[in-house]
Amino acid sequence: MNIHRDPVIGNYFNEALMHAFHGKDPARFLADFYTSFTADLLADEGDAAPIVDRYHTPDVVQYADGVRIDRDRLIAHAQPVRRNRPEVRVEVHEAVAAEDRLAARYTMHAQMAEERISNEVYFFGTFAPDGRLRTAHMRTRTLSPDEAGEAGG
Repeated sequence: MNIHRDPVIGNYFNEALMHAFHGKDPARFLADFYTSFTADLLADEGDAAPIVDRYHTPDVVQYADGVRIDRDRLIAHAQPVRRNRPEVRVEVHEAVAAEDRLAARYTMHAQMAEERISNEVYFFGTFAPDGRLRTAHMRTRTLSPDEAGEAGG
């Protein structure tokens, strides 16, 4: 990632990235966020709440295709994730970040026992200084197998 160093404002953009994203490239940060969250859910069959809390603020609210998902719904979603045991790969095509905000276009590929799903996602989110997700607005589109192959699936 190239960071513009303005003589007046200095390295403001990099400092803002370090605040919420710990200096990581926003594309890498987002890919790591989702793959680590899924891996942690699958590694522990116990209460999903501590894992959800490790990756999300207590007041988290996500909107996925208009559906509101709060902390309780994220915890409830852990059971189907654990049952299906997907192997998840996130391919980030574009990502930009400023301060606590991140916008990205990515493809999430999930391989389950008998099914493979690839979704293109347009993501707009905010993160807490510790890297936990605070808000997200996502619009998704399920890709055909041909499109998923073009996306690197």
